[in-house]
Amino acid sequence: FASGFSSVLVPIYLGELAPPTLRGTLGTLTQFCLVIGIFISDLLAFPFATEHSWRILFAVTVIASIVQLICYPFLIESPRWLLSRDRGSRRARRVITKLRGLRNEHEVDIEVNHFISASHAQACDKHDDHTSSGMALMTMLKDKQIRRLLICSLVLQMAQQLSGINAVFYYSTMFFEGLIDNPLLGTTIVGGVNVLATYVALLLMENSNRRTLILWSAGGMFVSSIALVLCLLGYLTKIASLFFCDNI
Repeated sequence: FASGFSSVLVPIYLGELAPPTLRGTLGTLTQFCLVIGIFISDLLAFPFATEHSWRILFAVTVIASIVQLICYPFLIESPRWLLSRDRGSRRARRVITKLRGLRNEHEVDIEVNHFISASHAQACDKHDDHTSSGMALMTMLKDKQIRRLLICSLVLQMAQQLSGINAVFYYSTMFFEGLIDNPLLGTTIVGGVNVLATYVALLLMENSNRRTLILWSAGGMFVSSIALVLCLLGYLTKIASLFFCDNI
């Protein structure tokens, strides 16, 4: 439950804090940290994935939660959220000054106007800044231009979940049984490749066309998914199965 909350809120929080030039990179950092966490858990499986020690792995979650609670006092409120509640918020201005390193009121006013303009442009109801989620969804569905963007966003998220990567992660040990001597090693290799691929995406995020990146990644998932199915059915070699599990 808490993991689901953080998965949704953290990217939104970072996006509202980040300047436009770093928004894509900081958004990708969430995924980068996520895959690093998966890779670390794969590494921890080597000493603890035994009949008597596997319960120790659950303690890692407790330690990570404690670290997050210790860091909580250092978090600042989103200036965009503050301005959405009160356009004259002094607290929002202090946060913006701290985040952007601004030195005079004129620069702060320009940044505040950017936040307010962006919020107004994205508002579903121009006359009500506090439209409910249900009403906002209906408004988006009724607007032809926004409806198209909404459907594209939903399809992209669904494609990511249905690409097969979750099955590879959850059942990777079973996939690698009979392919290599230690299936845990295969699972760790998948996690390492995932970290490397996310790092490459992090480097390309601000220097490449987003649409091109999406098309190439979607094409790669398509080919790898088909090849993985062929490997599982025995039409391709065992080495090919290991390769496509890493590239899906």
